[in-house]
Amino acid sequence: MSKLRIAIIGAGPCGLSQLLAFKQAEQEQRVELVCFEKQSDWGGLWIYTSQIGIDVHGEPIHSSMYRQLWANNPKESIEFADYTFYDHFGCFLPSYLPRAFIYDYLTGRAKVNNLRQFIRFNTAVRHVDFNDEKKEFNVDVEDLNTGSIECINFDRVIVATGHYHMPNMTNIDGVDRFPGRVLHSHEFRGADEFVGLNLLIIGSSFSGVDIALQCYKFGARSVTISSRREPIGFKWPAGIKDAPMVVRIEGRTAHFKDGSSLENINAIIFCTGYRHSYPFMAKRFQLHSGITEFVPSNLYKSIFWIDQPYLAYLGTPRQFFSFPLFDLQAALVRDVFLGHIKLPEQVQWQADVNKWQTREKSIGPTDFFAMLDLQTDYMRDMFDLLRTYDGNQSLSKPNFDKANHMMKKFLERFLADTVHYRDISFESIVDTKNKKIVQISKPWIENMDDSMENLLSDYRKKL
Repeated sequence: MSKLRIAIIGAGPCGLSQLLAFKQAEQEQRVELVCFEKQSDWGGLWIYTSQIGIDVHGEPIHSSMYRQLWANNPKESIEFADYTFYDHFGCFLPSYLPRAFIYDYLTGRAKVNNLRQFIRFNTAVRHVDFNDEKKEFNVDVEDLNTGSIECINFDRVIVATGHYHMPNMTNIDGVDRFPGRVLHSHEFRGADEFVGLNLLIIGSSFSGVDIALQCYKFGARSVTISSRREPIGFKWPAGIKDAPMVVRIEGRTAHFKDGSSLENINAIIFCTGYRHSYPFMAKRFQLHSGITEFVPSNLYKSIFWIDQPYLAYLGTPRQFFSFPLFDLQAALVRDVFLGHIKLPEQVQWQADVNKWQTREKSIGPTDFFAMLDLQTDYMRDMFDLLRTYDGNQSLSKPNFDKANHMMKKFLERFLADTVHYRDISFESIVDTKNKKIVQISKPWIENMDDSMENLLSDYRKKL
């Protein structure tokens, strides 16, 4: 039997989960894996670069990371059961960590499992389509170092590029004539660039809140957060305030929906989210949804393309539990593509999509708890599907209830004390041997040092 030729697009968190899933089944020796990554290293979104716009190859910058970024979810929500934070760092750590820790942890697991062997770096996928006659995908890729283009055929394609790289911009009258700096959070690279300035932030979701706090922490003169809906009710410190939706910009003045205004603005930062963007896919295989949502219309279980089951997308849902969710999706893709799990007839797929979409649409944009319950149930659904394969009967069931409870505690803290929510820690959900809770050594709002070396030194002294 010839091997199944599988292309994975992207070597970020989703792509690495997918590579590992297939590698864990390598004893079957039934697949030929190739992962295409346009960046020069793995890690996807978690790679920091000071560049914005385009890179040295003329490619759009993928990363949205910025200096001094600390994770805004507890590390326990992204911990791998087979490779814990204690396994990697050898010490107990608090729940909220700087970006460098998350990147090191993510790529450490990839190194331990020797995943680099499958990846072609500096290789951009230019076009993907399916040859209906030959029943195979045609994938055009470009070597960014040489400019050479190659067409390669595959039996299966997995899109794992994520969805936090194409900014969703809101059109506001007059913003194009604003004399100060205008940027999207995708281009935000550090709060130290806004010291002493008056900032207007458009958008009040997680990225807007974090950038507002970062700028306040590093010395912005004032931060005003404009939202299209009623303010959530955060208890902001002096220097940060909420405002209604902006309707127009005149000079350095913003005019809001309620008739109020804000003068002397130095910079405007759009924190308005991201859009699905897969320009390399043939039009018939591009997601129809615009702004990222949990249940895209075209994907069964938010993974399998409804009209082409040999095509899978990973990581399209917005998520609280990112890495564990990617692992579940990747395991399901592996077992479906290897023929271990038989999905229902395709005529039933749309009904399942409709069911999840109906539930999602019933959830208000700020009802984080209901969205958390939806995501938890989605992960339960993934696990139940995995268990339909006899070879997965020994899989340890994740403690979904404990994870959900912990994340609700996180949300309660986040909403009640936005400035200090990172100052408490949680117990590991997956590490049954190393469950010690370590509190942060200094309140986040006072800690200007995000150096992994310095922070690790502090916590290793506590062993």
